[in-house]
Amino acid sequence: MQAIFPTWQVPTHIHAFTTTRTGGVSQTPFDSFNLGDHVGDEKSAVKTNRTLLVEKFHLPHSPLFLNQTHSTKVITLPYSGDNIEADAVYTNQPHQVCAVMTADCLPVLFTNKQGNEVAAAHAGWRGLCDGILEETVKCFHTEPQNIIAWLGPAIGPKAFQVGKEVIEQFMQYDPQAEKAFQPDPAQKGKYLGNLYQIAIQRLNKLGITHILGGEHCTFYEKALFFSYRREGKTGRMASVIWFE
Repeated sequence: MQAIFPTWQVPTHIHAFTTTRTGGVSQTPFDSFNLGDHVGDEKSAVKTNRTLLVEKFHLPHSPLFLNQTHSTKVITLPYSGDNIEADAVYTNQPHQVCAVMTADCLPVLFTNKQGNEVAAAHAGWRGLCDGILEETVKCFHTEPQNIIAWLGPAIGPKAFQVGKEVIEQFMQYDPQAEKAFQPDPAQKGKYLGNLYQIAIQRLNKLGITHILGGEHCTFYEKALFFSYRREGKTGRMASVIWFE
């Protein structure tokens, strides 16, 4: 079963990866390793895929799958509440699995150099704009210079087309965000945005400079990834992190 693993120098007891679309039991258009139970896939197929996630990647247990709403809410594990509407999850406890689901949005995995704090954030453009990464980092007890971030597979800068209003929203938070957008040569009045670049800008502003990843494009790498922009009705990958 294929996955994308961070190329980062972290303690060996840290485990982190993003799943791909292959290796599961879901049928078209969710073929095949869809982990989202909210996209119209057969519930039994999703249940089997989630079991495979735990078994094949040796997770300590099944993750808490959030109800993601492009918010800036972060849940801390272990969590005993009923409301799982959130877009990031943090823990400083071993064997607590932090997970977010994406299909173009940017998954960001965090750890500290000591390896005793981890988090996962779902940064769609709205959440990224509103501050989901900042809210996630607030949970950490360590200094920003000790935090390492990995940018998982998201829609790339040649595929993420937006209108001027999106750029303006980002610039309200940070004027330098304008540098992450270029006019789309294929369509007048449209722009191509770089979510990876904006995430790096935001993290740098927090004092986080140890940032890796950001080399994939879910839209163009069809064999590997689900893409909501490309397919509309499609599955979800999971980005997962925990420590022993």
